[in-house]
Amino acid sequence: MMPWALLSFLLRYPDDDVRAAAARIADLPPGPARDALDRFAAAWDGDPAHYVETFDLRRRASLHLTYYAHGDTRTRGAALVRIKKLYRAAGLPMESSELPDHLVVMLAFASLAPAGHGEALLGEHRAALELLRLSLHDLDSPYAFLLDAVVSGLPALTVKDRADVAKLAREGPPDEAVGLEPYAVAEAM
Repeated sequence: MMPWALLSFLLRYPDDDVRAAAARIADLPPGPARDALDRFAAAWDGDPAHYVETFDLRRRASLHLTYYAHGDTRTRGAALVRIKKLYRAAGLPMESSELPDHLVVMLAFASLAPAGHGEALLGEHRAALELLRLSLHDLDSPYAFLLDAVVSGLPALTVKDRADVAKLAREGPPDEAVGLEPYAVAEAM
């Protein structure tokens, strides 16, 4: 059984409660998720500044998974609405002020939702998870090990998943291009 709730908790902004939760890693059964979490615990210093630098100041390390495929566009808004509807349909209406695509929220959903629902939702965002995981490894961030644990609970990457990851890495998130004409620079008009 995947420790989705613990993963959700460990990906929050570090405070004393998160530090205390890290001690629960030792209670997990052996396996790939536990191995990744042990590596996280050995490397993580719990410094809030590191968390902010990693997740709040880098676009390539966003915890908002729909951002990777949709950027800040209207299609992202539709994707966010769809996720909220999925939460509601599973009997878990969203009561957080966080956006529904935030990985902490998605992992909490996976821990509470009927079997398979959380994994299916995470699987839909597999390319974003992989890109985030690779980015965190490139940064030598201990949070990369949390993403290793997350993906250890998902099916192996398919050829299509690998192509999607490569495309996202190459192109990045899209920019909004529709409906901005009145806001162009005067010289361009």
